[in-house]
Amino acid sequence: MRIVRAIPLLLTASLLGASAAEAGDGPFGWLSGDWYLTVGATGMVAPNFEGGKKYMLSAQPIISLGKAGPQARFTSRNDNISLALVDDGGVRAGLTGKFLFSRDDSDADELKGLDPVRWGGEVGGFFEFYPTDWMRARAELRHGIRAHNGFVADIAADAFYDVTPTVRISGGPRVSFASANYFDAYYGVNAQEAVASGLSQYNPGGGLKSIGLGGAVTWKVTDPMTASLFGEYSRLEGPAADSSLVRERGERNQFMVGVSTTYRFDFKM
Repeated sequence: MRIVRAIPLLLTASLLGASAAEAGDGPFGWLSGDWYLTVGATGMVAPNFEGGKKYMLSAQPIISLGKAGPQARFTSRNDNISLALVDDGGVRAGLTGKFLFSRDDSDADELKGLDPVRWGGEVGGFFEFYPTDWMRARAELRHGIRAHNGFVADIAADAFYDVTPTVRISGGPRVSFASANYFDAYYGVNAQEAVASGLSQYNPGGGLKSIGLGGAVTWKVTDPMTASLFGEYSRLEGPAADSSLVRERGERNQFMVGVSTTYRFDFKM
């Protein structure tokens, strides 16, 4: 069992949400208000790397800290940490970020000879809206930091239904796009790597990354505590599917199933 050692702590930047009146309270006036700290853990069975064909059990901590705002009607495990700057109940838009773990040949034998991908993150913006009372569509556009220097766009639509006041089922389609710099970091094989790894040389462009479906059953155990069972399927497309890493040693069809639990602490500053 592989336990992810690094603990991602994403601190939501709330300076941009501060009003002119708050700015008058001093340089740290924006700290005043309601905050939350969410902690938890996820256990999942998933490929040993994106595009891999071998599956493994892994665990990952969930930690997020941010300034409380209007509560969203629906959230998904696929949503990255977000700060809504616009929220009228039907439309939300703002900032988002994601932590990226490193990837090297200690993660899988199939990666031997390839340059490691450093740990880092992605930052950008999100937009979501509710075409009906039971469906939410969301898009994120993020730029890589340190791990890669490309862009990633994720689009998802989720239908949701409350079976009971505490149990909700949800699910829908997902699609992802990425730029050439992203694909080069995770799927490219240069001449030196080709010699060291035995893989065919591959220089990817940008385009469609994957299409798929995801779903979850979420249980609100108590007001601050939630637990969920989730499953995801994605099929690699475009430059990802054409990569020699996937064609020669991996698999286009990617599955994931897991459970997670979180607890939210609310406090004032």
